[in-house]
Amino acid sequence: MRTRIGSVAIVVIALFITPFILRAQTVASVSTRRAKLQTQLSTLESQINGTQSTLNNLRSQHESLQRDINIFDAQIKKARLQVRATEIAIEQLSSNINTHTKTISTLNKQLAREQESLAQILRQTQAIDDYSAVDVALSSDDMSSFFQDLDAFTSIKKALGSSFTEITNTRTHTENEKQVLQDQLSQQQQLKQIQVLEQRKIQSQENKKERILRKTKGKESAYRSLILSQKKTAAQIRAELFALRGSAAIPFGQALQYAEVAEKATGVRAAVTLGVLKQETDLGENLGTGNWKKDMSPSRDQPVFAYIIKALGLDPNMMPVSRKPSYGWGGAMGPGQFIPSTWVCYGGFINTNTGDCSNRRRSLSWRAFWQGPWKYVASKDRVRKLTRGNGPSNPWNDQDAFMATAMLMADNGASKHTRYSERLAALRYFAGWRHAKNPAYAFYGDGVMGYADEFQKMIDQLNNS
Repeated sequence: MRTRIGSVAIVVIALFITPFILRAQTVASVSTRRAKLQTQLSTLESQINGTQSTLNNLRSQHESLQRDINIFDAQIKKARLQVRATEIAIEQLSSNINTHTKTISTLNKQLAREQESLAQILRQTQAIDDYSAVDVALSSDDMSSFFQDLDAFTSIKKALGSSFTEITNTRTHTENEKQVLQDQLSQQQQLKQIQVLEQRKIQSQENKKERILRKTKGKESAYRSLILSQKKTAAQIRAELFALRGSAAIPFGQALQYAEVAEKATGVRAAVTLGVLKQETDLGENLGTGNWKKDMSPSRDQPVFAYIIKALGLDPNMMPVSRKPSYGWGGAMGPGQFIPSTWVCYGGFINTNTGDCSNRRRSLSWRAFWQGPWKYVASKDRVRKLTRGNGPSNPWNDQDAFMATAMLMADNGASKHTRYSERLAALRYFAGWRHAKNPAYAFYGDGVMGYADEFQKMIDQLNNS
């Protein structure tokens, strides 16, 4: 009996030591690579900032062919640097994802060992409990050996409580690792989306530069004539189509009207709202259109989506949502690309169990919270209060989408009217507050502000016409 009990004790000791050895080896194997990637990323960020300074200086100079060609060159250089920085950020995340995946695998194996150890302890407990005094008297072992076995078994029984605690801790650690892994996989997917936009921008800038050089043959006079010939009238600007994600294109004049109404209500510049919607449309062209049953998070967004659709009297199978990427979930609705769980706080929906849209008191688990039931409350409909329309606000309705986009940008700080606050608000719109200052997402914010600059020029021309 002593041998059997001793073997269980050895298993218990090994159980607690092995995971820490494996964890230390894992950390040591990736730290050098992470440091190297971070050094490369810091160098690229410095080069990107230097190129941006060059761009700022060029834009302050008098307009000329050479200046504009230099601007194209600087923009292309910056975009290429950003592509490389994005590649490194993706590589960093891939390394982290690999580490967390291995950690989860190790934890799962650890949990299996702990459960087996617990089963062995319980079996030995039963064996000892069944070992009577008569068995001792009839045994060939002497009494001192028996009591030594009992001492060993007492130690094992103490380990029983520790085993229960370790199993609980391992399960918690595993769930935390899974949450981190899910977050990093989502970040990786967002960066891949940005990378596609970056590469498309490089191609677009190179095409524009080549076209200008071809048409002007390097002559300043020809460039002046080209600029004049491309200048649009106010009527042409208003009639130009403004593409929208998940909705039909509308004339720019109509889009501007929606954005200006939203500006009066929220304080967010019309050009910035237009810039966000333009950037979201560009992203949407990459992902395509999905279906709510296939592409929407079943635990978070599908339950809420059902209530939104019911309140609007729409057929869920007919409403376009964003297609999910290779990892994570899609299901974003309308031009502003709101996911249902975000729309509820703008569109007037509350969870009837908590009385709010955000689980503010954390009285329910998130999974239980999103399950509802949900109810539309007109007095809580923030979008409708500002648009002054009738019925529940609708994420696929252009006017409602423009207003909701401006509202979310205002909540993100864009109404402060500084370039920094507008760009940061755009980054929060895309990546959330937690990741908004991650340099890897800079391209999205720069893209929104670049579009905003273009739209502001158009708005100024219309106002001066």
